[in-house]
Amino acid sequence: MPSNSPGFSTELQDYDHIVVVGLGITGLSVVEHLCTYAKHADVKVIDTREIAPGSEHLDDDIELFCGGWNTTWLQQADLVICSPGIAVATPEIATVIELGTPVIGDIELFAWQVTKPVIAITGSNGKSTVTDLTGELAKAAGINVGVGGNIGTPALSLLQQNCDLYVLELSSFQLETTYHLAPKVATFLNLSEDHMDRYEGMEDYRQAKLRIFEHAEQALVNGDEPETAPVPSHSLKLHRFSPIHTLGDTDYDIKVVDGEARFRLQRKTSFLTRQLSIVGRHNQSNALVALALLDLAGIDTTQCEGALQSYTGLSHRCQVVEHQKGVRWVNDSKATNVASTQAALSGLEVEGRLYLLVGGDGKGADFTPLKEHLAQLAVTLCCFGRDGDAFMELSNDCVRFQTMEQAIETISTKLTSGDMVMLSPACASFDQYPNFMRRGDAFIALAKQYA
Repeated sequence: MPSNSPGFSTELQDYDHIVVVGLGITGLSVVEHLCTYAKHADVKVIDTREIAPGSEHLDDDIELFCGGWNTTWLQQADLVICSPGIAVATPEIATVIELGTPVIGDIELFAWQVTKPVIAITGSNGKSTVTDLTGELAKAAGINVGVGGNIGTPALSLLQQNCDLYVLELSSFQLETTYHLAPKVATFLNLSEDHMDRYEGMEDYRQAKLRIFEHAEQALVNGDEPETAPVPSHSLKLHRFSPIHTLGDTDYDIKVVDGEARFRLQRKTSFLTRQLSIVGRHNQSNALVALALLDLAGIDTTQCEGALQSYTGLSHRCQVVEHQKGVRWVNDSKATNVASTQAALSGLEVEGRLYLLVGGDGKGADFTPLKEHLAQLAVTLCCFGRDGDAFMELSNDCVRFQTMEQAIETISTKLTSGDMVMLSPACASFDQYPNFMRRGDAFIALAKQYA
């Protein structure tokens, strides 16, 4: 992986031959940015797909090469801007790096241009919710905020909004090609196995995430996961959060005061956790981090209570989609791996019975880590899809179905006030649905039908 302290120029005017690798939404935002700030440069686009998504939006004077690599263009370039989907270890890109040509991503380009404070967020799980909620709370505090990056709007497109604060979700892929981003506050939420097809191992993956702290002013790290902390530096102020107050010197945590769990910011108690609409202990942690990030950015969080209460979460991420007759229906279709479902179940509070929908394309995963979480709950495990059998030994109460619809049709007659129906499948959707969004939409439709 390239060094995080390269010696190349951060002025676009110093580059005359720029190649953008990968189109799509992010690539288009890069091209648009270059057309505004590098009008002097010869800009070309390479996309290895036969049909480049978004190519119909390219200006006619931008040359496009599809279906492979144009090594001549790459050799002639003095700057290459790579899509996050293209690993820097890809032979064609590795060759460019060996030539000494700067290879950057859209976030690095954003860093060259941005003049307002940035909150940067990474982690294996929860970063989309934390990013979105931080943005919503900032709006409630009266801040003109731009939210995007790896979620929603590309970072470069946010620059057009002339915001006073930027909140960015950053993936490890984006951080690989980011060198000069200097966030006001950066956080590394957690670390669990992911993207092992791209990295040499967990340490390689962790180091990619840790790049978020390289030029940060303040770091917020998970006090319960020491591996999320950067190497101590005199120039970096380090703060720790812990969802449950287990550490004596944690700056941000949740503590029971007079029988009520409250968020605590810099040892000062704040809102009640029960005010949240989003469910699960992991979402209490997400809310804590969002409040902490704003607090460290110097933003008054006392105005955020209403936004905390009304926030229902991102689509398909522990989202309460129906609450009828005392029964909550929760769409967590985004839980496509074991760690995500573990997070959803950890600390989950259900007054009655939990009907948990699991199954799909298991991708060869080991589901036994779910067993200890299920043992803490009054749960009926509703197993469906191609790998539904793999869940049948995890609980004393398991029922096998072929489809999610069959499961919901059956359990709907048994539901009573206090129960919860949750789709948190721990599997990909590809055996029965095109993607997790379509699976989640199907769950929502069924919830509305049977609630």
